[in-house]
Amino acid sequence: MLTATPELRAVAIFDEMQRRHPELSLGARRTLERRIGSWRAVHGPDQEVIFRQVHEPGRMGLSDFANMADLSVMIAGVRLDHRLYHFRLAHSGFEHAHVILGGESYVALAEGLQNALWPLGGAPLEHRSDSLSAAFRNLDKDAREDLARRYDALCAHYGMQPTRNNRGVAHETCPWALVPRDGAIESSHGHLKSAVRDALLMRGGGDFDDLYGYRRFIDEIVSRKNAHNVKRIEAERPALQRLPGHRTADHEETVVTVTSSGGFTLRKAFYTVPSRLISHRLRVRLYDDRLDVFVGGTRLTTLTRGRAAATGQRAHVVDYRHVIHALA
Repeated sequence: MLTATPELRAVAIFDEMQRRHPELSLGARRTLERRIGSWRAVHGPDQEVIFRQVHEPGRMGLSDFANMADLSVMIAGVRLDHRLYHFRLAHSGFEHAHVILGGESYVALAEGLQNALWPLGGAPLEHRSDSLSAAFRNLDKDAREDLARRYDALCAHYGMQPTRNNRGVAHETCPWALVPRDGAIESSHGHLKSAVRDALLMRGGGDFDDLYGYRRFIDEIVSRKNAHNVKRIEAERPALQRLPGHRTADHEETVVTVTSSGGFTLRKAFYTVPSRLISHRLRVRLYDDRLDVFVGGTRLTTLTRGRAAATGQRAHVVDYRHVIHALA
């Protein structure tokens, strides 16, 4: 059986032996496992070799996203479909997490990354991520090239060299945490999600009054994790590059026209604005969780970002103050 299928587990082979020989004692299992281990040492296939990495201070920061939908977080009684943007320094283990309401996108990455770098007080020489893979889906060639240019410009603003993981090589996603545990390699990415799950259980559930309360909850978890590495973090800070004088764009910008319906449609979501803006062209900055609306250089308002349903049905973000006079 091992020659034909080397990846068979010892327990599966033992079950088959018991089926063929019911008189076989359960105590023979440990002996069988030892003998299979010896057989594999002599006749088994080559295994993947992981080269342990020694990370220099200030060299590498890494970004990724974690899908948190399975944790059943509720905001004011409504299930929150969200992700966490996760940044970590490879040498010291400094971490930052940011609640993302939409999918993996350049906007989410740019906002989360900059929110990590500024409290840290510096930038690493290299930024590694495959987090834009999902954002590239369903884009034409020009749109993909534009997205790649924006990501390169983001890294250049902070003096970081952009690198990406080799596709399909799982242990490169979080190379700072190649720690075997029970035969599996766990990443810091998984540790963060486990820490959130444990904290929710100790809290008694995932119900929060508002999004701000949940974000503060995540910040407290990450702060506790950073406190364990505070000496390493403080030692790495002098090796980081100085930050530029200002943040760079962490949003997308577009122009919309307000229709006679008293609003505009953007990314399959309809938004109302004051009716005096009908027929006006507005400049909109699109963030992960909000829209900032401008007329010329004047910011008019901030709107909560809406997202279409999974079925494709358009979302509606309606402020009754914008339409109540017409309804009356």
